[in-house]
Amino acid sequence: MACRISELVLGCRDPEVLARFWCEVLDFVVLDREDDGTLEIGPREGFGGPQPTIILSRRDEPEPGKSRLHIDVNATDRDQDAELERLLKLGARRADIGQTGEEQWHVLADPEGNEFCLLKARLAAL
Repeated sequence: MACRISELVLGCRDPEVLARFWCEVLDFVVLDREDDGTLEIGPREGFGGPQPTIILSRRDEPEPGKSRLHIDVNATDRDQDAELERLLKLGARRADIGQTGEEQWHVLADPEGNEFCLLKARLAAL
């Protein structure tokens, strides 16, 4: 028996804004709302499936230092270029972290500046 990643926790200034963004990016829905403004988003089938949920936890100030964790996403129904255009229209922006321009992925930032990568499409292992 092993563990699996069940949820990712992301501190943010405005959980509602990031929930809208990430729900559109990942085709997720809001699963839970806490009184303190924390939101849990995840697949339509809810918690416990093969995909982790994302907890958006309200933080007035960002954590000091650079995050050592980021999210990678893959398009499921279009090529990388079409997905890049969709993400930019949703509010993502390009992020420069020292890429050479030869990478097969795009580095982006969500509306609060959290970096994530759009990878080339990869088939899921069965």
